[in-house]
Amino acid sequence: MSAKWRKFLSYYRPYMKGFIADMCFALIGAATSLVIPLIIRYITGTVLAEGFTNVNQTILLLFLLMIGLLAVEFGCNYFIAYVGHMVGARMEYDLRNELFTHYQKLSFRFYDDQKVGSLMSRVTNDLFEITELYHHGPEDLMISAIKLLGSLVILCMINVTLALVALVPVPFMIVFASILNRKMKRTFKKNREKIAEINTRMEDSLSGIRVVKSFTGEDMEIHKFTEGNDMFLRSKQDNYRYMAIYHAVLWATTGLITISVAAVGSFMIGDGNLTLQDLIAFLLYVNNFTEPIRKLVSFTEQFQNGMSGFERFYEMICIEPDIEDAPDAGILRNVRGDIDFDDVTFSYGGNPTKESNVFSHLDLHIGAGEYVALVGHSGVGKTTLCSLIPRFYEPGEGTIRIDGTDISTVTQRSLRQQIGIVQQDVYLFSGTVLENIRYGRPDATLEEVVDAAKRANAHDFIMELPHGYDTDIGQRGIKLSGGQKQRLSIARVFLKNPPILIFDEATSSLDNESEKVIQESLESLAKDRTTLVIAHRLSTIQNAKRILVLSENGIEEEGTHEELLKKNGVYARLYHTVE
Repeated sequence: MSAKWRKFLSYYRPYMKGFIADMCFALIGAATSLVIPLIIRYITGTVLAEGFTNVNQTILLLFLLMIGLLAVEFGCNYFIAYVGHMVGARMEYDLRNELFTHYQKLSFRFYDDQKVGSLMSRVTNDLFEITELYHHGPEDLMISAIKLLGSLVILCMINVTLALVALVPVPFMIVFASILNRKMKRTFKKNREKIAEINTRMEDSLSGIRVVKSFTGEDMEIHKFTEGNDMFLRSKQDNYRYMAIYHAVLWATTGLITISVAAVGSFMIGDGNLTLQDLIAFLLYVNNFTEPIRKLVSFTEQFQNGMSGFERFYEMICIEPDIEDAPDAGILRNVRGDIDFDDVTFSYGGNPTKESNVFSHLDLHIGAGEYVALVGHSGVGKTTLCSLIPRFYEPGEGTIRIDGTDISTVTQRSLRQQIGIVQQDVYLFSGTVLENIRYGRPDATLEEVVDAAKRANAHDFIMELPHGYDTDIGQRGIKLSGGQKQRLSIARVFLKNPPILIFDEATSSLDNESEKVIQESLESLAKDRTTLVIAHRLSTIQNAKRILVLSENGIEEEGTHEELLKKNGVYARLYHTVE
């Protein structure tokens, strides 16, 4: 058995009791449906034909028996529909949890190449189709097999000749189904990809709706979405064409079985080789024989849908995180804040070459509590250098140490708990002010949250909000100004209280008044902590005791603001250009 199939079947294991119960009730329900036509045959062929003494009483008893069997079938169908679906829902829950947890393990390098809408489609549309297969697949196979084999045995017991007539089209149906299945599988997979593209375009457009409206780009977005929708419609058209052929041929074939049996049975009655009662019973069982075939037709479509969804799920689950904790990884504790880059080389391509490297053989020492500013033109690796410290990316060569400890030998969680990051593009989650600040330390008390907000110069504006700390700030903090969002992100880091800080152009997008307030908060936060500042506005880092000027060649210059201006090199040119 392949690894994919083992993975597919493994999701049944936690719910095996419910699954077995579902299969048992499916078995009982299917068997019950086979008994009722036998009772009808007994009434028409024996009770009425042979003139029982107490005909009415016998028919009444048999009628009550059939009502009892219907009640059993009703109970079985209820159990299958409710408990069976709940087993499927719990499996979907597990699949969704596993996939989302897997997303959390994947590194920045993975997300650099992915679209959010496509990832969301795998969690929603694909998983629904998978769980429909998980629940209905075995159940439909069980019911169909019991009805098909049971009715076939009973048909042979009634009349072998007519049973053979009913069986003639079946091999044709099997061959036809196998050919169409291959074609349908390709179209179902293509449908999954197209709906993921539509989700991506919709997510992209709705997330940037303010940009869309400010540039009057509604028509452009509608056009792009329509293009994707058209491609999806075309893929559906191919899919439905195959499905239409598949359903039409197989349903016509099952109808042909009924017609053939009725015609041949009529001739046999005329020749005295069959009784009317047997033909009636036979026709009742033909329905039991053809109905599971129709169900198998539906199962084929469901199977292709579910397996194409599972293949996309499995494809994602099989992606290994490119950054993982070592088996013997330790916990990083009591950090002072010394940072060392030892002969570090990094390339976004993953295969370092001299041409593709962001930087090569970089050596750098930052002392505990030191305030270091990084400047340079866009694309020289300022953000990349800082992203290597919390292991958002892994260097191709070299070692990064904190307090002398190789960061690849400690857990990512303990490493990142020692680092606070304030970015230019602040991300706030849907929810309240309190929830967003507490994201820095979920177990913090309200008093600790308020203290962090005060230190970030955020408390006053928070108290002016309609519900203070319980105010809902909307998706991505849309109800707040840029300066207010930035102060909340700083409060979040204050609450986390890490020994190492990274400020990634944290004030570059703010107006002068907001920048002044934020700068005060950042300086307060940076006190007695190892701090790396990526600066866009050089005026904000003039007081830094150490400024590193990065270029394509690595660290081009180093010194204080005054020292670098006297050199009249890269920093001086950058300063006079920007300022």
